[in-house]
Amino acid sequence: VQVVESGGDLVRAGESLRLSCKASGTPFTINAVGWYRQSLGKERELVAAISSTGSADYNDSVKGRFTISRDTAENAAYLQMNSLKPEDTGVYYCNVRYALGSWYDFWGQGTQVTVSS
Repeated sequence: VQVVESGGDLVRAGESLRLSCKASGTPFTINAVGWYRQSLGKERELVAAISSTGSADYNDSVKGRFTISRDTAENAAYLQMNSLKPEDTGVYYCNVRYALGSWYDFWGQGTQVTVSS
């Protein structure tokens, strides 16, 4: 399974970005997707997640600004990020999970988001 993120960029505070995550290499449907970020000197943290039913959950720091969505047919997921802040800076990783008897998790290589003040 290959997971590829894209959409990261250098933007100014208050601007928006849309990250994409695309999984390939398997005929199975993604069960759940999570977007994580890792800022310099900090541990990787969950930013947003979406379940197989479309239920979404968000880190308190991004509630009201970020929206996670998915396209099941395309095995893709997205993270719409509005009103970006400098503290949103980091490498954003996509995690896809498959439910095939057991849970199987796959990660992308990450995409850099930098928000200048």
